[in-house]
Amino acid sequence: MKLKLTLLTLSVIFAFSSTVLNAQEVGLQLYSLRNQFKTDVTGTLDIIESWGITKLEGGGTYGMSMEDFKKEIADRKLEVVSVGAGFGDLEKNVDKVIANGKAFGAKYVMCAWIPHDGDNFTIEDTEKAIAVFNSAGKKIKAAGMTLAYHAHGYEFRPYNNGTLFDLMAQKATDFAFEMDVYWVHHGGADPLGLLNKYPEKFVLLHLKDMEKGVKGNDTGHEDVETNVVLGTGQVNIAGVVKRAKELGIEYMFIEDECSRVVEQVPQSLEFLKSLN
Repeated sequence: MKLKLTLLTLSVIFAFSSTVLNAQEVGLQLYSLRNQFKTDVTGTLDIIESWGITKLEGGGTYGMSMEDFKKEIADRKLEVVSVGAGFGDLEKNVDKVIANGKAFGAKYVMCAWIPHDGDNFTIEDTEKAIAVFNSAGKKIKAAGMTLAYHAHGYEFRPYNNGTLFDLMAQKATDFAFEMDVYWVHHGGADPLGLLNKYPEKFVLLHLKDMEKGVKGNDTGHEDVETNVVLGTGQVNIAGVVKRAKELGIEYMFIEDECSRVVEQVPQSLEFLKSLN
């Protein structure tokens, strides 16, 4: 009888541990629910909690005080592990970025856009970004966090024998990268191939799938309604997730920007669960 109880206890612990590990591995980029947050902050947090997600990428408090917002997420056992930061603040006010990251207890700071003129992203834009990211990244690293740049597709324009992204990766001494698989694919690169080419450069992922039939480009722009349930589009989500696990990438955030996000995220989570 004792043996049966012990085995039952171990089974429960193992099941619980597996759930926790999966929750730590797959999180949510809060931008996905930007429209829901506009009308009901706590109700939107309830939705996230109901999905079983615990790790978040965000950085704002949606009109609440930092103290109140942190209490709301703590009450739901949610944790902001990565915060967004604008390029301008990284360039001119990195202390503000660090303070926000520390306030959330985040491990990562993510920048998702490099300012440039229209669709004309140049070598000059690239070199300036490299300098800003390395300078800010050094200070962020000293504060106990890691700066990661989220490429948007325009970085994959040809340069010398590679791309502008290759130049960034080669000169990134004090910052890392967050791969948004949608935008990498949209920009003409292969997400899995890029992970294999730079296995030590990527520390975070955005999991986002692209509707079949959509033709990408290097502008960094696309209709958000082309975001589809993971595993149903044209991005090799299964291959990327498998490789990311092998590389030990800590967090993979689902980001779904379309109007169907509340319906799609649970389906995406089911797809990811099927890969285990």
